[in-house]
Amino acid sequence: MTDTLTTVADTVQAAASSGSSGAPLFITIMKGVSLYAIPMVLLLVPVIGIIKKVKVYEVFTEGAKDGFKTAIKIIPYLVAMLVAIGMFRASGAMDFLVSLLSPLTNAIGMPAEVLPAALMRPLSGSGTLGIVTDLIKQHGADSLIGRIASTMFGSTETTFYVLAVYFGSVGISKSRHAVLAGLIGDVVGLLAAVFICRFVFL
Repeated sequence: MTDTLTTVADTVQAAASSGSSGAPLFITIMKGVSLYAIPMVLLLVPVIGIIKKVKVYEVFTEGAKDGFKTAIKIIPYLVAMLVAIGMFRASGAMDFLVSLLSPLTNAIGMPAEVLPAALMRPLSGSGTLGIVTDLIKQHGADSLIGRIASTMFGSTETTFYVLAVYFGSVGISKSRHAVLAGLIGDVVGLLAAVFICRFVFL
């Protein structure tokens, strides 16, 4: 599986090379998009608001007030979730899961170092950010491990955190299919991060 992904990535890079620099066309396009994406959003929001005759500043301040009220309401659920995550990591359950799932990660081409971040992501965004930061410090931001970890962090969600904190704060006790849908989305985002990073950067 790993050899196949590497071969496909090499083939695409060779085919997509442009100009004398030999830089892959896809990476060049993505760098251009990432350079202008945030300024364009910051410009478009007020412009669209003006066109639609929306009082942008007033709407923004009202949203900020509601956000502050929500933050106060979720504090009890947030404390409970953070305590549970701390117990999970301190108990050694995280290390046990990493060793248990290592054959699966090897089969899909995921570096074993990324697995703790993948397991922590559905539970805690800040906990995952700490793990990803350590990975980048150890292996570098331009390493395959750093790129997979960063892409995975951006393409997945803190599913159990959302269920425990936000659902609890608005009184939703029956999550129905939210857990399954959220976890499926996390798995798809994780696999996509691994495949695309190997596809583009190897």
